Amino acid sequence: MKTIEINGAKRTNISKQEVKNLRGSEMVPCVLYGGEEQVHFSTDLSSFKGLVYTPDVHMVKLSVEGKEYQCVIQDVQYHPVTDVIIHADFLQVFDNKPVTMSIPVKLTGASEGVKMGGKLVTKYRRLKVKALPASLPDFISVDISPMKIGDAIRVRDLNLSEVTLLESPANVIVSVNMTRNVSAEAAEASKK
Repeated sequence: MKTIEINGAKRTNISKQEVKNLRGSEMVPCVLYGGEEQVHFSTDLSSFKGLVYTPDVHMVKLSVEGKEYQCVIQDVQYHPVTDVIIHADFLQVFDNKPVTMSIPVKLTGASEGVKMGGKLVTKYRRLKVKALPASLPDFISVDISPMKIGDAIRVRDLNLSEVTLLESPANVIVSVNMTRNVSAEAAEASKK
């Protein structure tokens, strides 16, 4: 899994006025959970560009005043009007403890059903999984090549080693549905 480095400055004063001052200077107040103690820190708003505004999932190598932490982003809060990041929560991860994350789904191949006029419908762009940090994949690959009209790939159809899928096994990830044009052609063919 890809890693992004973020540098932060420890916050000693966590008052509302201090948070307001941080945001005014394009800094984001953040909290690191999951370790021995919570770490309140701030980092530059531009640090989140490659972490939040991308479909990829990353581990974060966080450096706060000389101490380094391995973590993942847990939650991001945005301003309701401007959509600027106003707060972020990070979860510290350890090599021997499983972590839960949403991993992107990557469709590969060209479906036979789509070539025949069907419509590809993607229900899940991300799947929630649980695994040790070293076993977390960058993405979950789903091959749609053999899919015909009416076929669906469900969570239970995926075979992932060292990763536990937390979604319901019956959930449809991707399907090929019949379109009006295809159903009209089928009706015409049946009349002949």
